[in-house]
Amino acid sequence: MRSDTVGRPMEILLVEDDLEDAGLTIEALGRGDVACRVSLVRDGEEALEFIRRQGRYARAPRPDVILLDMSLPKLSGREFLAEIKNDGLFDQVPIVVLTASRSHREFLERARLHVEDYLTKPVDVEQFISVVKSLRKYLLADVILPQ
Repeated sequence: MRSDTVGRPMEILLVEDDLEDAGLTIEALGRGDVACRVSLVRDGEEALEFIRRQGRYARAPRPDVILLDMSLPKLSGREFLAEIKNDGLFDQVPIVVLTASRSHREFLERARLHVEDYLTKPVDVEQFISVVKSLRKYLLADVILPQ
C-alpha cells in the first residue's frame, strides 16, 4: 500500500465463504496501490446484516465497493443481489462479482441483477486496480485511487 496518500482508505466488503480465496484476495488487495480496509463476511445473510448495520454489525463501515462471491451458504450471491436490489439503499454502492465461471455472468444478465463488473478468482492486483479505476464515478470523492 502506498504511504504517500491522504484521506480515508476505500472500504471494501468482501463476501466470500472460502477462507483460502478470501486470504488470497485480501493479500492481493494489500499489495496494490489502493489504500483500502477490507471487511470479510462469509455468507449472504451476514452480508445483508453488515450493509444494513444490524446486530453485531451496528457500527460497520458503509462499503465503497462490495466484492461478492456467487456461491455462498445461507443466502447465495444471486439471492443477496435480488434482496438489495429491492432495498434501493445500496444503488450507489458498486458490486463486483468474484467468479470463476462465465455462467454467473450470463445468469445475472438474464435475471437483470445488475453488477458493475466481474473479477475472476483468484483476484489479481492489476485486474482489481483496473476495475477500481472504472468505478470512479460511483466512489466517494475522498477515497484514494491510484494515479
